[in-house]
Amino acid sequence: MMAEPQDPAQPAQPVKSFPVSWDQFHRDARALAWRLASAGPFEAIVAITRGGLVPAAIVARELNVRLIETVCVASYDDTRQSALQLLKGVAPSIVDLGGAGVLIVDDLVDTGTTAKVVRELLPGAHFATVYAKPMGRPLVDTFITEVSQDTWIYFPWDTGLAFQPPIREGGA
Repeated sequence: MMAEPQDPAQPAQPVKSFPVSWDQFHRDARALAWRLASAGPFEAIVAITRGGLVPAAIVARELNVRLIETVCVASYDDTRQSALQLLKGVAPSIVDLGGAGVLIVDDLVDTGTTAKVVRELLPGAHFATVYAKPMGRPLVDTFITEVSQDTWIYFPWDTGLAFQPPIREGGA
């Protein structure tokens, strides 16, 4: 069951869990690189921190891209989305490209709030994520797996190994 949103413009709080292991994430990021191989060539990758750092490293290796930049955005507080803060913009040398030959990489597009801000910085760039939710999906050019809006993805860098009770017994 999905919790009712307080603000109709905001999605309901996630009620489904989607834990992703390191192995699975690596496979999904490599699949993203396969899909992107024909979309390039790319001169530079811009990773959206922090979630985009890991897939950007994998994609950069697979596509042999050596110029990697970051854009630092904060929009989550643990499991709640909060007001977006641009902590660090993109280097002027990359911005001057206007996005031509630039690949933006993130782990997930959720509501699209972060994607909109980064797209404004690099309007001509190719935007790729490993996972996409319906509200943010129109803002990315390439992704691997779509999950429902009411799903919370537990990335391997945010979790440790712990017992999970079966769904039937109240596990998420």
